[in-house]
Amino acid sequence: MIAHIQGKVTHRSPTYLVIDCGGVGYGIQISLNTYEKIGESENLRLLTILSIKEDSHTLYGFADEEERQLFSQLISVSGVGTNTARMILSSLRPAEIKLAILNGNWNLLKTIKGIGPKTAQRLVIDLQDKLKKAESPDLLQSAQFSSPAYEEALSALVMLGFNKAEAEKGLNKIRQQNPESSVEQLVKLTLKIL
Repeated sequence: MIAHIQGKVTHRSPTYLVIDCGGVGYGIQISLNTYEKIGESENLRLLTILSIKEDSHTLYGFADEEERQLFSQLISVSGVGTNTARMILSSLRPAEIKLAILNGNWNLLKTIKGIGPKTAQRLVIDLQDKLKKAESPDLLQSAQFSSPAYEEALSALVMLGFNKAEAEKGLNKIRQQNPESSVEQLVKLTLKIL
């Protein structure tokens, strides 16, 4: 297995890089998340997973270990291939994906292109216990704190023009005082303090 590649970037696009390593150009498929993290770096080191199929050998690159591990977990689910896993990682940040799985929020997962209701449910069922064992207490605590109502309220506030971080901060404050609030109540109460 090729664990990582370090070298000079000779070609860059949002989903594909070519890294020159010792005179050999390695073509590496990446997610939009990785593309954002690496920025405009000329020389870089990417963690990789080599996918071997009958008709191809494909390298997938990741900016950090968290994303690489999540990719491995995603492709372990029946019906989720490497391209689908890359699409999931391009659509949401790794922490958002983990929270959606831990909360059983398959509605969020099925909004990703190529993920239907059955696949979204399978992701939750297959990975929820694995993530509970592997994740930090902080993420588990925020998973317990997050809910579909919270996610919907956050989305509504962002659509109203509020900064996501600012909206999250306000929502968290309201949620602590009113843990059983509906989406409408969460939005109204948060609007009062923003």
